[in-house]
Amino acid sequence: MWCVPHPEKPNHTLVLLDTEGLGDVEKGDNNNDAQIFALAILLSSTFVYNTMNKIDQRAIDLLYYVTELSHLLRAESSPNLDRVEDTADFVSCCPDLVWTLRDFYLSLEADGQLITADDYLETSLRPKQDTDESLQNFNLPRLCIQKFFPVKKCFIFDSPTHRKKLAQLETLNNNELDPDFVQQVADFCYYIFHSSKTKTLSGGIKVNGPHLKSLVLTYVDAISRGDLPCMENSVLALAQTKNSAAVKKAIAHYDQQMGQKLQLPTDTLQELLDLHRASEKGAIEVFMKNSFKDVDQKFQRELQTLLETKQDDLCKQNLEASSDRCSALLRDIFGPLEEDVKQGIYSKPGGHHQFIQKTEELKAKYYQEPRKGIQAEEALRKYLQSKESVSDTILQTDLVLTKREKEMEEARKKAEAAKAKAQMLKNIQRQNQLMMEKRERLHQEQVRQMEVNRANYLAQQQRDMERRLQEEAAKQEERIQAERRRLQQLRNAAPPEDTCILL
Repeated sequence: MWCVPHPEKPNHTLVLLDTEGLGDVEKGDNNNDAQIFALAILLSSTFVYNTMNKIDQRAIDLLYYVTELSHLLRAESSPNLDRVEDTADFVSCCPDLVWTLRDFYLSLEADGQLITADDYLETSLRPKQDTDESLQNFNLPRLCIQKFFPVKKCFIFDSPTHRKKLAQLETLNNNELDPDFVQQVADFCYYIFHSSKTKTLSGGIKVNGPHLKSLVLTYVDAISRGDLPCMENSVLALAQTKNSAAVKKAIAHYDQQMGQKLQLPTDTLQELLDLHRASEKGAIEVFMKNSFKDVDQKFQRELQTLLETKQDDLCKQNLEASSDRCSALLRDIFGPLEEDVKQGIYSKPGGHHQFIQKTEELKAKYYQEPRKGIQAEEALRKYLQSKESVSDTILQTDLVLTKREKEMEEARKKAEAAKAKAQMLKNIQRQNQLMMEKRERLHQEQVRQMEVNRANYLAQQQRDMERRLQEEAAKQEERIQAERRRLQQLRNAAPPEDTCILL
């Protein structure tokens, strides 16, 4: 076997498979011939049958191994191939036949007329029109060859050089060979390069390198076991391999897409599900593009199961990532508050209020942090619940100290409250003033922008009006000129006064 880049078709490989000849008298094993023939037929898209001198009955009988293929080959798992007529499915997968005749010495003539090599082949394979049973041995091989090889081509080759030089044939240059032989070889190669089709299995699957490997292993293993090589089973084996690979490609595509787009934790579960669905859709498209003959959707269901498992895993990872992220944020944000509580900063009158206020501030800061995920509220709720005893302790301390200093501090508290209120009002007024100034600036800016827009609009309207007036004036001028030309034409065409006839 030789595998070379195809000289004419880009992205194609030309695979040349040479087998030992049929009918080797030293071997004397017809079964081996049939097995080799079967393997060549199964693997080839073009089958070259090479014989010597001319097409005779012996050459036809050798090729008649196609009748033996009914015992060696199957297109489906359980067809009846006892008769040649039952082999339509198999025939559809047969290669084209190219019959080559080396050292051809006959004249290509029939009934005194020149014929082509293809005509010679068709004439040689034409059965005799007679119902005599004695012609069965003559007609049956020809009918079988016609049946199994709908596409046939014949090439003849003269002797490449003088008989004395044949021993050195491998070392001779083209200019030392017979020119007719060189041209015949060129014609043969041109046909092979341009007419040989890509090997295609049932279902339209194009055979590539991995497919060819699988086919060789499948067919040789079946022949070696004495089983019937089954093209359907080989296609199913290819489908198994191809679909398994398609599932892997789809999962790899899903993992790649999710890895690029997903950042855990997501803010909402829906965000994760939307990303999953988009990546799932892409993965299914990759699978459908690379799958083959997944008739019962076994591999698609397998892919769906894997994708569902990945979705569940991602949901769990998302939950864990959210919990971890929220726990870290709560430690960072509320850590200083917990340290202040330990140092007794809130163990004073009004301390509980300050504690609650600080807690609210830290809650707001916590809410402002991005990418907390779906556990944000639950984590905060659990944290605050765990600190309720601390809040209660601060409250009790606050109440005791407040009661003890109530009378002494009442006036001061009132003053401080008034001052705080005044300050708060002042702050509010300041904020309101700033807000009003900001609104005024915004209003002025909007007014200026509206004036600019209105001026631009009016200018545009003026330009459009002037353009339309100019166009209308031009059209009016054209109509006046046209009317003048028409009146002039009427004056020019009017007959003399003495010949006018009034109607």
